[in-house]
Amino acid sequence: MGVPAIGGLQLTPRQKAAVIVRLVLAEGDDIDLARLPPGLQTDLAQEMALMGVIDRDTRNAIVAEFCDRLESVGLSFPGDIDGTLDLLDGHLSPDTSDRLRRMAALNGAGDPWDRIAAMTPTLLAELARTEAVEIAAVMFSKLPVPRAAEVFALLDSDLARQIAYAMSLTGGIEAEALQRIGKALIQAADAVPQPPLQGKAGEKVGAILNFSPSSMRDSVLAGLEDDDAGFAGEVRKTIFTWAHIPHRVDARDIARLTREVDNAVLLKALAGAKGDARETVEFILGGISSRLAESMREEMEALGKVSTKDAEEAMDAVVAAIRRMEAAGDLFLIAPDAEEEEEDPAP
Repeated sequence: MGVPAIGGLQLTPRQKAAVIVRLVLAEGDDIDLARLPPGLQTDLAQEMALMGVIDRDTRNAIVAEFCDRLESVGLSFPGDIDGTLDLLDGHLSPDTSDRLRRMAALNGAGDPWDRIAAMTPTLLAELARTEAVEIAAVMFSKLPVPRAAEVFALLDSDLARQIAYAMSLTGGIEAEALQRIGKALIQAADAVPQPPLQGKAGEKVGAILNFSPSSMRDSVLAGLEDDDAGFAGEVRKTIFTWAHIPHRVDARDIARLTREVDNAVLLKALAGAKGDARETVEFILGGISSRLAESMREEMEALGKVSTKDAEEAMDAVVAAIRRMEAAGDLFLIAPDAEEEEEDPAP
């Protein structure tokens, strides 16, 4: 004997919600129930487990009531600071957003672990060194795996081993304790002195010169050599240009590079290279199949003369693609030899 149908509208609000959720799922639509508080998720699942069959008229009446309620809503807000800041993403300054998240985390209105996960690896590593091993273990347990691995690499092996073992003891921590630990870590992070300027000066200057015209780059480096040879050496270590490609890029990565760069841009860079820059042309063509290299040589010849300005822009685009691939972990630049740093190949 089947389960009798439930008729009429003698259903509780939770039962009506269960009907709507069941209907949405039956239609094949996606519904993110994970965003509900855990208690409501439990109540909803229990209601659905206890309900049997709903007759057609009752179903239609519940849907009509639900639609009426939706139409009466003029505007809805996220209802919490995390959702609100996500809504305002891109419209608030990073400092304002960070300050609001910190205030929310400390007064219990937000999740402190979201802000902790957004901290720099350097700051997280400093917290791991200065906090108790057990606290550091909880922090690593809550961090996303890629970020945790990045921070782990900054620690001494002995401390990393202690934290790894302590992580095996963090499974039974309750939500309230996690919230308290998260707040304490935020307060500790705020107490860590932060330099007003991030990054080394040599790296910043090198990054700027990477995307400067070669004439400007040569002039600035020559001036730096006269002013401070040591600083000029630091800058040279961070510079990567078209001329460095044969010395710093593995030939096995060239095929992927050619797929990353727009073909028209690559052809313009190859065809416009002159003098010492031709070494990079031969290196790139030597890293692909002979058939493709021959085809590209024919296209370069058909392209004709390329202006110096267009050639430099195309070469910069190829260098930028290599930098993007390096940042994404798709390739690794070969560390420059000491002799290469002193000679510094022409751009």
